[in-house]
Amino acid sequence: MRAGRREWWGLAVLALPTLLLSLDMSVLHLAVPHLAADLRPSSTQLLWIIDIYGFLVAGFLVTMGTLGDRMGRRKLLMIGGAAFGVASVAAAFATSPEMLIAARAVLGVAGATLMPSTLALISNMFQDAKQRGTAIAVWMSCFMGGMVIGPVVGGVLLEHFRWGAVFLMAVPVMVLLLATAPKLLPEYKDEGAGRLDLASVALSLGAILPIIYGLKEIAKDGLGVVNVVVLVAGLLVGTAFVRRQRTLAAPMLDLGLFKVRKFSAALGIMLVGATTMGGLFLLVSQYLQLVAGLSAVEAGLWLVPQAVAVVIGSLIAPKLAQRLRPEFVLGFGMLVAAVGILLFTQAEGQSGLVVVVVGLCVSAFGMGPQGVLCTEMVVSSVPPQKAGAASAMSETSGEFGIAMGIAVFGSIATAIYRGGVPAGTPDSLAGALESAAQQPGPAAQDLVAVAREAFTSGLHTVAGIGAALVVVFAVGGMVLLRRKPENAEQAGELVHN
Repeated sequence: MRAGRREWWGLAVLALPTLLLSLDMSVLHLAVPHLAADLRPSSTQLLWIIDIYGFLVAGFLVTMGTLGDRMGRRKLLMIGGAAFGVASVAAAFATSPEMLIAARAVLGVAGATLMPSTLALISNMFQDAKQRGTAIAVWMSCFMGGMVIGPVVGGVLLEHFRWGAVFLMAVPVMVLLLATAPKLLPEYKDEGAGRLDLASVALSLGAILPIIYGLKEIAKDGLGVVNVVVLVAGLLVGTAFVRRQRTLAAPMLDLGLFKVRKFSAALGIMLVGATTMGGLFLLVSQYLQLVAGLSAVEAGLWLVPQAVAVVIGSLIAPKLAQRLRPEFVLGFGMLVAAVGILLFTQAEGQSGLVVVVVGLCVSAFGMGPQGVLCTEMVVSSVPPQKAGAASAMSETSGEFGIAMGIAVFGSIATAIYRGGVPAGTPDSLAGALESAAQQPGPAAQDLVAVAREAFTSGLHTVAGIGAALVVVFAVGGMVLLRRKPENAEQAGELVHN
């Protein structure tokens, strides 16, 4: 059945929390200096204020996706929305670092309910494939749009109000969600899903949280013993989680989903895309400020075009997929992205700003179809009662991909940087620039030039590796997805078996 006016108004309601989540992520960094001056957190507390939200979102995605399948996706969305609004007020009026950390933790758990619930409801509301593709494109564009306007909105709020105002933005959005959801959004749950296995919840958290944490710490501090132990521990717990799911009659995560070829292939492509763009975006952000010499605000403005480009790519993807085969649109878009990534290898010092920005725009435009089409493939390739779990896996693959990209590509770039600077030079470009500021003129200029050249060499190498990786998966995706996909009945049989 084709969706009508009610469903499209419902999509507008679902877009609100999606937009809010991206705003919340993009404005916090602007507020950090203000809240640090007010609450005076220690360096460790400040890191937890920034990171705990993302850790708990990633950790609870799978749990919340399957919980929505069991208790009702609209109900979970409303519970999460209410909790998000209350926690936002608590964060806005926090009087101590501990209170703000606790509020951010609740925001992370509540935020984990929003993304899989909204995406699963979209799959229920838009059963026509063409309409569903358009709806997912709008949903994803709202997320990227929040990243674009976040710094602007945050700057205006921080200029006129206390830092807590950036959290209060959530309150009217959640009030509107709670008021309109019962009228515009359908309820859907899997009546035969069974009870949620609490041991599986504990195992999933014990796997995801250490893996994400370990990857981020490896990217920041290198392959230290503690970081490796934490990562290995997460992998071992993940193995135990998988084994438990195979023994349960009603598993928290149905591993049969991975037997559906389109589901597995789309998740793999999304993982590679997130890995590549996550790692490159980290290096490009540093390049803009530490090599090109831009301020944080100027760098943010130069990043706006790439966000606009990915929104455009996302919106045109469903239209192109209606005329051409989706796998060709997906693969061709990734090949375009590879060309944009290769442009990074032509950036030279401070004069490479334009080349880098153009490369960002081209790669973001090419990756736009990948995000939309792979997401649509994931949610449409499984039975409707599994849409929540499928949506959660889609979001989790992105979280893992970004963390892997930062860790792996960041480590490669750091190794090349260290090999290009004299012994005794700080291990990071930021450290080298600080060291140069304390040295006399000629020596400082030489150190800055060498350090910037070494960092740029690392960017060139990572860009070459990333482009090759994207090309391989673009071609592989077109070949793998070209085969006749399973229909809904076949997919259901595969999952059941």
